[in-house]
Amino acid sequence: MDTESIEKNIMKTGTTTVGIVCKDGIVLAADKRSSAGYLIANKTQKKISKICDYAAITHAGLVSDAQLLTRIIKAQIRLEQMRRNKPLYIKEIANLLGTLMYSNIRRMSMVPGIVGFLLGGKDIKGFYLYDLGIDGSVTDYKDFAATGSGSVFAFGVLEDSYKPNLSVDEGVKLAVKAVSAAMQRDMASGGGLDVVTITQKGVEKVMEKLVDTRLKD
Repeated sequence: MDTESIEKNIMKTGTTTVGIVCKDGIVLAADKRSSAGYLIANKTQKKISKICDYAAITHAGLVSDAQLLTRIIKAQIRLEQMRRNKPLYIKEIANLLGTLMYSNIRRMSMVPGIVGFLLGGKDIKGFYLYDLGIDGSVTDYKDFAATGSGSVFAFGVLEDSYKPNLSVDEGVKLAVKAVSAAMQRDMASGGGLDVVTITQKGVEKVMEKLVDTRLKD
């Protein structure tokens, strides 16, 4: 599959996810709309998953692949921790997930496995944010990242408002603002949003908001 075909398919799925590096943690946020072309398939999709006590991922792409890879990486983390009798470094988790994605996108299939993740976590060395590309690439970010069809709108907000040494509370507000901007302009993003933080306390959901779009009399 060529790059142009991959880009067309990833745009069809549609989503907006955001990751922000703060001085005291990581903030992950995502909208809740699951789309299939022009059809809104699910208005309450959860796009942020806790994969261990100190790491979480957002996902953008095919739901089936995202769910499968999430289950596999959870199991791999538990297995490696049992073998070593200690927590994994976030970079190690990123490389494990990147390897899974590399194999997934290159496997012959009638339905290409197209999915990308943002990984946020903490270890004894600090807080980390990684972008796991659909091709299995692993990119470390020191400030912020966004994925999905609404990412261009989220990036506009992040570029304008992000400042080094943001607190987690400030990061949450910025993440909400960025995802909300994408939901206003990207028809594949919407339904509401979820926000998760990774701090010294571990992974915590700090916000789940639904948007009521029903017609009222």
